[in-house]
Parts: sequence; structure tokens; C-alpha cells
Amino acid sequence: MWFPSSCASLCLLAVSIASTRAAVEADPEMKSIPLRTHSLSPPYLDSDMSSRWFDFGGDTIIRADQYIRLASDIPSQSGWLFSRIPITATNWEVEFEFSIAGKGHLHGDGFAMWITKERAQPGPVFGHADKFEGIGLFFDTYKNNRPGVVFPYVMAMMGDGNTAYDLANDGKANEIGGCSARGLRASTVPSRAKLTYFQDKSLSLKLQYKTADTWIDCFTIEPTAKQPLKMPNTAYLGFSAHTGELTDNFDIISVETRNLYNPVAANTGRAKAAAARSSGRGRPPKQSSGWGWFFFKLIFFAGLVGGGYIGYTKYKERQRYQRF
Repeated sequence: MWFPSSCASLCLLAVSIASTRAAVEADPEMKSIPLRTHSLSPPYLDSDMSSRWFDFGGDTIIRADQYIRLASDIPSQSGWLFSRIPITATNWEVEFEFSIAGKGHLHGDGFAMWITKERAQPGPVFGHADKFEGIGLFFDTYKNNRPGVVFPYVMAMMGDGNTAYDLANDGKANEIGGCSARGLRASTVPSRAKLTYFQDKSLSLKLQYKTADTWIDCFTIEPTAKQPLKMPNTAYLGFSAHTGELTDNFDIISVETRNLYNPVAANTGRAKAAAARSSGRGRPPKQSSGWGWFFFKLIFFAGLVGGGYIGYTKYKERQRYQRF
């Protein structure tokens, strides 16, 4: 890896990523919490020239003032970066800025974003291991065999840990959602992607590369019996890229990861639970207290018998006196 000598001064000038944004435009009630452990921004590195939350490997190059270059415009490059700890959020959103550019007229192969059980395992799928478990989001810049599809092409695959990526057909057999993205490579505006996941409900992707601050819907997926949107219990965030005979620069500029939640729904759930408790619903009917209730009845019965005996004795005494 290579780092500029002026990293210290650049650290002072670096601007941190905005901590809060509208998480999901379709739901104004949705709130977000930034996950620092899964976010990156210049200068990317700590004072000891390492990252507290991410690992880097392969041919990755870090320019602290500009980018993290996963693969350079050189044949047979492969690099990666992965979070050190898994994502624990149930619902999350990953928004990242990236750049794809190079000198040649022909270019390839592409880069990927990962939310997978596997961590930092280089391999043949855009620089990452095949037969992964979790989500792979592929930015494919070279067409091998997808007739009628315009490239660059962006697609998602839900890996089950056993299924191989359909390399010969650019992932056609694995695709659960995707879209063509003509103009994504060498875009004149900052390129961004936003992947949003709600547990067992939906997975959606928005892209920004044609006009600044304008998002394009790429896909929205809902689970089916054939294709559930089930994530592994432990999943790491990562990025990887590779080049073959055709090349490009694949850069990650920034990453923002957020935990999503709906405070209105949470408060409503708590209010319903409290109302159920106060009305007796939501808890079992009150039962007798076992041995305590038994002893109470025993003492009460003994009291009745004792009282009756004393009353009977008094009555007999009065009867005896009345005879005399």
C-alpha cells in the first residue's frame, strides 16, 4: 500500500461524512443511526497508518486524500477491503461513493459490494470467494454473454453458501434484481449507490450517476418462497474488484452505513403491550397462590369449627343453669 507524506495535514482538512440523512424517502417516519464501525471517509487511516474498523488486502492502494483503489488500470489486479466486525443491525442501509475510470476504450472487469458471512477471502468473483453466503452486489463493466443487456450492468445475488456465480453468463442464473447503467463508468458527477435492507421484507438499490443529487431506482426485491431474503447470522461489509486482460481503476471514495428503525412503530408496540397489561390482557388469569391459599382456607375452617365449639359450650352451660 502507498500513503502520501502529507497525510497529517490532509487529516486536518478532511471533511467527515454527514452523520444523518433521510434514510428511506418513502417512509418519513424512518430514522437512522450512523454506524461508525462500518463507515469510511478520507483520510481513511488512523495516525498509525492503519484503520481501526477495516482491513485492506491484495492490490489495494490507499490515497488518504482521494480514494481507496481496489484495483488499478493494470492487467490481473485484485484487491479488497472488509470490515473487522460484523453488522449487527436488523435493518440497514449502505451508501457509498465510487469511481470507475481508465485509459482504454475496452475495460473490465468490475467491482462488488458484499454483505457476507465470508470475510476477506480473495477469489474469482470480482476479487472475492465464490459460493458465498449473503448478498453480493456486482458492478459489471464487461459483457461476456448477456444478449440484449446494456453494460455496465448492476445486479444483486443472494448466496446460500453452495451456489456458484454464473461467470460464463455474467451472473444471469443468479440475479435477483438488477439494471443497466449506461454512463456509470467515467461519470461526470460523483457516482453513488444506496443499498437498503429490511429484514425479511425488502432489498432495494438506488444509483446516482447521471445527475448530481438525483437517485435512480435500480431494483426493489421482496422475499418469496423460492427466494427468501434471509441474511446469515454473522455478516461483514466489504468491497472487492479485479481486472483481467481488460482493466480500469476501481475506487471507493466513501462509505456510510446506517442502522434503520421506526420509533413510531416501536412506541406503538410498547403502548399496546402496556395497555394489554393494564387491562388484564396479555397476562394469564390470576390464579390462587398455591400453599398460601390452602393454609388460609385451613385456618378459616379451623376458626369456624373453633367458634362453633365455643358457642356450643356456652349454650350447654346456659341450659344447665336454667334447670336450677
